[in-house]
Amino acid sequence: MSITDILSADDIAAALQECQDPDTFEPQKFFQTSGLTKMSASQVKDVFQFIDNDQSGYLDEEELKFFLQKFESGARELTESETKSLMAAADNDGDGKIGAEEFQEMVHS
Repeated sequence: MSITDILSADDIAAALQECQDPDTFEPQKFFQTSGLTKMSASQVKDVFQFIDNDQSGYLDEEELKFFLQKFESGARELTESETKSLMAAADNDGDGKIGAEEFQEMVHS
């Protein structure tokens, strides 16, 4: 199973095109363009599993840095400020990591 089994390759490419330059990643815009916002809660959690490198059930800052590369291997890394901003947007309980529930809430907010 790959991410393109859930999201369209064209939508992913369009979303990555919008944020190809450093410090241009906007989570909500990315989720919208990639089609994530139209997915069900369980589909969003399936995407979360792809992003969760170590399968810990959480995304930490190190995993978030490679967020875009989970959608396309040739994509750029997120900058430190983009990584911190993404963490702040989703880490509702302030534990320094994003759980599947928090990720799904961020996508659908």
